Amino acid sequence: MYNPFSLTGKTILVTGASSGIGRSIAIECSKMGANLVLTARNEDRLKETLLQMVGKGHSIIIADLTNEYDREQLVEQSPKLDGLVNCAGLIKTMLFQFIDADSLAEVMNLNFTAPTLMSAQLVENKKLARNSSIVFISSISGIVCVGGGNSLYSASKGAINGIMKNMALDLAPKGIRVNSVNPGMVDTSIYDRGVISTEQLEEDKKRYPLKRYGKPEEVAYVVVYLLSDAAAWVTGSSIVIDGGYTLN
Repeated sequence: MYNPFSLTGKTILVTGASSGIGRSIAIECSKMGANLVLTARNEDRLKETLLQMVGKGHSIIIADLTNEYDREQLVEQSPKLDGLVNCAGLIKTMLFQFIDADSLAEVMNLNFTAPTLMSAQLVENKKLARNSSIVFISSISGIVCVGGGNSLYSASKGAINGIMKNMALDLAPKGIRVNSVNPGMVDTSIYDRGVISTEQLEEDKKRYPLKRYGKPEEVAYVVVYLLSDAAAWVTGSSIVIDGGYTLN
């Protein structure tokens, strides 16, 4: 059956694949026929992701992307890729006046510097095939809206969207497409830490026209599209998926 969204025959590297959106991306890509290379710092959780995936031949590479040696090893061990999904990241809530050098470096290193340098290394080492696709998981935060105490996260995502567009231009002659997916609030375990109460989350959901947060797999579906041949003419785009939040 004809399916322009099929990923059969494509090899895709997903960072941050041990949980949340990264795990869902890995699972959904496997359902679409892709061969996955998964990376994160936690081996046990990566193996849990593997157990939920469809098909055989998937592999894991343990790496801390903020570590230069780990990045180099990841690039060296990676096969020829048809797709790269930069999903690893962190949220650190802090009012602007309390930001210090360490907290700024922590967020920017993982959310921006590491994926940027790793992507550049993969291109330089010819690990990305012609007509391949790079997808950054960004956010609506710092792009089309902001929130209190979210300066660090917003700054890192704003930087990602900026460099994504320049990458798309610079890599177009190589046939490499570069795009970002910009979700609103997504239900993941990151909000199970008790920093934000259940009551606060339920009240916040009312600000979304669809009256709920997104699901990790709903973000994954957009990523599948951008990795597939259906998006062969899409590059330099930031796709917002936010349940209508930014309509307000």
